[in-house]
Amino acid sequence: MVLRVAFPYLPSAAALAWVLGTGLAAAVEPAPPVPPASVPGSQAPLNQSSPQAAPVPPAPVEPARREVTASPEPLPGGATPLPVGPIKPGAAPKLGESRPVEARPAEAKPAEAKSAEGKPAPKKVSRELPPLVVARMSQDTTPTLTPATFLDTLRAAERYQGLVEAGGWPALPADLAVKPGERNPAIPGLRRHLVLTEDLAPGGPEGDTLDPGLVAALKRYQARHNLPETGLLGRQTLAALNVPASVRQRQLAASANRLIGSSFPFGERYVVVNIPSAAVEAVDHGSVARRYVAVVGKPERASPSVETKITNINFNPTWTVPVSLIKKDIIPHMRKDPGYLAKMHIRMLDGQGQEVQPTAVDWSTERAVNYTLRQDPGFDNSLGQVRIDMPNRHAVYMHDTPSKSLFSRDVRFHSSGCVRVADVKALVGWLLDGTPGPNGPGSAWGPMEIETGIATGERRDIKLAKPVPVTFVYLTGYATPDGRVHFRDDVYGLDTGKPADVAVTGALAKPDTAKPEIAKQAPAKPAARPVPARAAAEPKPAAKPTATKPGAAKSESTKSEATKPAVIKAPSAERTAPKAEPKPTAKASAPEKPASPKPAPATEHRTAIPPT
Repeated sequence: MVLRVAFPYLPSAAALAWVLGTGLAAAVEPAPPVPPASVPGSQAPLNQSSPQAAPVPPAPVEPARREVTASPEPLPGGATPLPVGPIKPGAAPKLGESRPVEARPAEAKPAEAKSAEGKPAPKKVSRELPPLVVARMSQDTTPTLTPATFLDTLRAAERYQGLVEAGGWPALPADLAVKPGERNPAIPGLRRHLVLTEDLAPGGPEGDTLDPGLVAALKRYQARHNLPETGLLGRQTLAALNVPASVRQRQLAASANRLIGSSFPFGERYVVVNIPSAAVEAVDHGSVARRYVAVVGKPERASPSVETKITNINFNPTWTVPVSLIKKDIIPHMRKDPGYLAKMHIRMLDGQGQEVQPTAVDWSTERAVNYTLRQDPGFDNSLGQVRIDMPNRHAVYMHDTPSKSLFSRDVRFHSSGCVRVADVKALVGWLLDGTPGPNGPGSAWGPMEIETGIATGERRDIKLAKPVPVTFVYLTGYATPDGRVHFRDDVYGLDTGKPADVAVTGALAKPDTAKPEIAKQAPAKPAARPVPARAAAEPKPAAKPTATKPGAAKSESTKSEATKPAVIKAPSAERTAPKAEPKPTAKASAPEKPASPKPAPATEHRTAIPPT
């Protein structure tokens, strides 16, 4: 009765439990769980449960629960204690009734975050390739090389010769730092320079302020020199501005000299690789459809000049390691790591095409050159997933690469002679335009069909319906039909006889050693003989609009001014002649860099894949 007065809201069953001294208090308390134990046969439970214990609220409560592992022991007098378990709202548990115990919700969340062993679940690693980051590339649709480039460049060399004779332009302070709107005593000299190079119109406002007109002229100058078009006087722009006029004239004359005797069949669609620009241009009907970032040969393994046609596209190509790279790269690697060939998925084949185990070869010698080392297709293949086949005597070509980090650099002279192309699949799609697709006539090679063809992992050769002309040229100075004159660094030293210091674009980066690549197949080219100044001064009368291509020329015609017009007007029937004359002139012996390693003899080189 006292309990009723003190706790009138307790139900009768709960009051009875309190009297009997069960573990009800522990069951309803949110305190840490207590291990189940039998109730002792004494009055201790009654003494432990004092009137100050928290009462059970009438609202529905989901208390902490514990599992009943054994039947409760009877109390003295034959009374049975209440089982430990949840209390259903609106009803009290019956005496002697046992109920299953559910897992506590508080323990569910930590269990979900861990694995069965109690360790955090490992994060899933995405196998998707990161987005390709490439260097800035000009969006100008004017091609580097057209049928009129030879004459346009020759005229530009004549004009720059006049600038040289007039004293050229003044040099600017190497530490000049001027922001737009600021004043500096060197600004008038900058104005005069940009007027002479026709980047700034004459007769404009004078002064020593870097005004908006001067900033716009700087952007035009930077565009012609393949520099970031910022309009700011940075280190690279200052270095280019301080190149003397005589050097610029020599670049134009030497580039024009290298075009003499060219028999390149331009056509409606063709591909141009200007090696100093490290860029590939897909030209369609006189306009650049797209310009691709490229990686070309390093100075000691220079990319050669080539005129040929693209005939095939190879999906998932194999790569046969050249003998020169077996000596320089493979043998040293195998001496350090006998499992190197297995890691690179390179197999050794004997003369009968039978596979030989690397352990059967004595790598302390150079006997490995007697075997064919062929890398299987795959993501790790040095040619990547695509090769663009263009038969030529130098055995060079364009291809994909698994090492794409170099495409983000401004200086990209790191290959062994071949040309790596960023976004090569887009170029392949352009080349395959008009070629029947995988489903035969009526189908096309779109991006999906190209990806599907590569995804099979099997070697597949696709012959172009119409071969596309391609040329590798070395133009450090050239003029375009719009009258602009462009300049690039003489990285190979063909203009002067020694490699350029790359003052404009920065020092050459470290070579890419992540993957081997086909070695340069031809000896390094010596410097081309510049066109004499007097030769550059007289071709104007013979420069007729009807002359679109340089024709064939005898070796003496490169020295004689009177024969140059004849070269331009030569009929197309003589196209087979020039290769016998100008090529030896461009490849005269006398090495330019004695310290550079000599390329392997031509007889040692192999094509990247067997002929198809």
